[in-house]
Amino acid sequence: MRAAEQAHLQRPAIWGALSMVAGTIVWALLTTRRFHSPLLTHSATQTGACGAVDLAIALIAWRSIHLRDLTGAISLDRFLWFNIGLDVGYVAVGATLAIAGWRLTRSLSLVGSGIAVIVQGDVLAVLDIILASLITRG
Repeated sequence: MRAAEQAHLQRPAIWGALSMVAGTIVWALLTTRRFHSPLLTHSATQTGACGAVDLAIALIAWRSIHLRDLTGAISLDRFLWFNIGLDVGYVAVGATLAIAGWRLTRSLSLVGSGIAVIVQGDVLAVLDIILASLITRG
């Protein structure tokens, strides 16, 4: 169980680091080339910020990994399903931002941020589901 939990935390850490790098690169390219795109700027900013949060959470959680008995595995499973619910909530918030931004104000800034939140929520949900399925099987 401990190895599965470590592998699980490595995935969002890598995802977070890649998101930070990708967001920073896109933002830097837009800035240096003086290309004005609210959609890309806000998407890159949101991607980088979410990546920083994902990486920080994974690194903090890494320090608390310990051997788990049955009760600990059940507690982790419940926590993961709670987290999956939050991930689905992120997707819903991102969709709301994107749809409201476009339909109400034609704001590409909100659309870009919403799309980035949707992507982050989807990826985190998949990563959490992978560990939850391993707990259920094991």
